[in-house]
Amino acid sequence: MDWSPFASTALGAVIGVTSTLIADRVRWRRDHRDRHRDAKRLLYAEYLAALSRTWNEIRQAARNPTAPADERGRVAVEAFKSGGAYELRYQVSITASDGVEQSSVTAFRALRDLRDLVESGVTYTEPEYQEARRHWDRLFGELRLRIRADLDGV
Repeated sequence: MDWSPFASTALGAVIGVTSTLIADRVRWRRDHRDRHRDAKRLLYAEYLAALSRTWNEIRQAARNPTAPADERGRVAVEAFKSGGAYELRYQVSITASDGVEQSSVTAFRALRDLRDLVESGVTYTEPEYQEARRHWDRLFGELRLRIRADLDGV
């Protein structure tokens, strides 16, 4: 009996199944990587938006010199509570790369420092506010750059 047709068929089946399994694995890894990058992109965008919302409210409070200092402070504190940055910061801390996570912490703290200044009665015309705002701008820009690099590397 000639076994070559049987061996050829068996070898062809093994090659076919193996190549299908390899292709499926490659496709699964690519899809997994894409889903992970999309989830990170969404989280990062939400976090940046929350920081921006909070910053905008704090800025508006600081730029309202006609309001009493305690009212400006209340608005700044409320902006921090309602902006959503606290909750998203913790999500970023478990999802992001170390560089993004560290930048998010420093930017968050700089924004909190701005809030504290406004809460203490400082307005946007005062030097300590201007310095803190420049510090916040620099750290927020650094955070955006690290996020962009992290998403490009995924």
